[in-house]
Amino acid sequence: MTALDTPARGPSRPAGSSVQDTSVRPRRSLASRVASGAAGGVLRVFLVLVAVFWLVPTFGLLVSSFRDPKDIAESGWWTVFSAPAELTAASYESLLKNDAVTSSLFNTVWITVPATLLVILIGAMAGYAFAWMDFKGRDWWFMAVVALLVVPVQVALIPLSSLFGTLGIFGDIIGVVLFHVGFGLPFAIFLLRNFFAEIPRELLEAARLDGAGEARLFLTVVMPLAAPALASLGIFQFLWVWNDMLVALVFSDSGSQPLTVALQQQVRQFGANIDVLAPGAFISMVIPLVVFFAFQRQFVSGVMAGAVK
Repeated sequence: MTALDTPARGPSRPAGSSVQDTSVRPRRSLASRVASGAAGGVLRVFLVLVAVFWLVPTFGLLVSSFRDPKDIAESGWWTVFSAPAELTAASYESLLKNDAVTSSLFNTVWITVPATLLVILIGAMAGYAFAWMDFKGRDWWFMAVVALLVVPVQVALIPLSSLFGTLGIFGDIIGVVLFHVGFGLPFAIFLLRNFFAEIPRELLEAARLDGAGEARLFLTVVMPLAAPALASLGIFQFLWVWNDMLVALVFSDSGSQPLTVALQQQVRQFGANIDVLAPGAFISMVIPLVVFFAFQRQFVSGVMAGAVK
């Protein structure tokens, strides 16, 4: 066969080129689409029921905080829908007149805010050191910090009570703050160290070439990048300290007790000051919710960033 007899060929395809699949995928049957939609609908209904299950007690507490104590003792909170005129702010007036509860609310703030800020600050510095600074025994020290995560709070109550008594800070706000800081630091160091380790080394080297020292590098480069992790850590620490009652029962006295202890003391053997308990419990629950929703955008990204190495 001569060259003239060679059959014509189409344009050559480059080697390694992929062939697009132009075949039409079969459409899903009506039964499969109905089953998929039903499964999604069942999931949505289930999630709505779970949300209602958790929100109904909260809503009931809110309604009870605006009811008269006699009405609370005689009927359930849901009866307010038939008689909305029963709602009153007298319980909140009683709460504000209760010096023990109002002072404990301020004590809770003085305990929670320093304990949260100190854990964030010290944990960030220690996490940066474990991630990017070379020193003798760094890995062993980090393993020791991680091991402290499994130490239960109850183990340290008696030894630290004796130590704080010797130092003269037992029963003071400082002792409660130091206890929360000590038990919050292992998790803070673990979380932030893993986050800092994900920062590109080239970014830090570029900052060092520009003349940035370790302090400036930490404050102007690392800390802004760690905002999501710091926010998630702050939420965890804030919620743990704000809702704590065990540590406060052991290390605080009548002048330094937080809101959780003050509300617990309103419960009597044969009754309770419901006009103080209901609004106090609702306020104690609302403030952490406000903090959470204020930083919810950074919460998930911060937790996921520090969860893996």
